[in-house]
Amino acid sequence: MSDIEELQKKVRKLQSRAGTAKMDLHDLTEDLPLNWRMIMTVAGKTFDVFAELDTARRELAALETSR
Repeated sequence: MSDIEELQKKVRKLQSRAGTAKMDLHDLTEDLPLNWRMIMTVAGKTFDVFAELDTARRELAALETSR
């Protein structure tokens, strides 16, 4: 499997994780003020996965343009 194919696979997995994290954050906000202590934990996890996704997308774009 080429580097591009591996990175495309990684991006797809991260997109799925990011979508799940986004929904977890949304669900938490829907239930506020219940579980308000979880805001930083859930938001931090959401931030981390979106940052990882952004990095992977940039890497993929760089690989694709260097072909």
